[in-house]
Amino acid sequence: MLENVDLHQVLVLDIETVPQYPSFADVPEKFTELWAKKTEYHRREGETPGEYYSRAGIWAEFGKIICISVGIFTKQQTETGLRIKSFAGDDEAIILQNFNLLLKKYSGSIFLCAHNGKEFDFPYLCRRMLINCIQIPEQLKISGKKPWEVQHLDTLELWKFGDYKNYTSLNLLAAVFNIPTPKDDISGSDVHHVYWNEKNLSRIVTYCQKDVITTAQLLLKFKCQPLIADDLISIVD
Repeated sequence: MLENVDLHQVLVLDIETVPQYPSFADVPEKFTELWAKKTEYHRREGETPGEYYSRAGIWAEFGKIICISVGIFTKQQTETGLRIKSFAGDDEAIILQNFNLLLKKYSGSIFLCAHNGKEFDFPYLCRRMLINCIQIPEQLKISGKKPWEVQHLDTLELWKFGDYKNYTSLNLLAAVFNIPTPKDDISGSDVHHVYWNEKNLSRIVTYCQKDVITTAQLLLKFKCQPLIADDLISIVD
């Protein structure tokens, strides 16, 4: 599996998103009705739009990106390493601009990889860039391209082997392949509270970086290669 993919030409990424406002009471009036309509069929019976608002980060129209973590495979003599960098903060535009500058350093031959990236990370990035009036980088442009010209890897899609019925979480695949779990502190459902209530962005960045590490390790497992040792994983500013 992935025999023809050079991991040193792969950029592994993960994004963390939150609702644009701390609570539903802070949402501008013109968006409250739109939110209610958008989530009408997602909410449990009796659940109000306000009670459901903590999930607003899932939708690019109502959420924003607070962290993008990326990982690049490195060569450490005869072993494989991983170098990780994160872009995080309260100003989404700055995060996206800095991420774009990173992508410009790489040639068009690089692959972008994320777990469920084709359904979530990649389109979310594009939508938020458009909303922030930021040019979408070549690596994320898919319009007009043939399927084999789109250099995106999705570990969820790879695991499905053409089966579209089920979602398999990164946490489950980590357990299946005996990869140290990325969910040893917070989970995706906690990000809203940690960001808006605890105001602990660094905790979210750590969580995001762990997902990048796990996705990278999963790629190695898909290629039947050994996991990256902890001392070969570095985090750079």
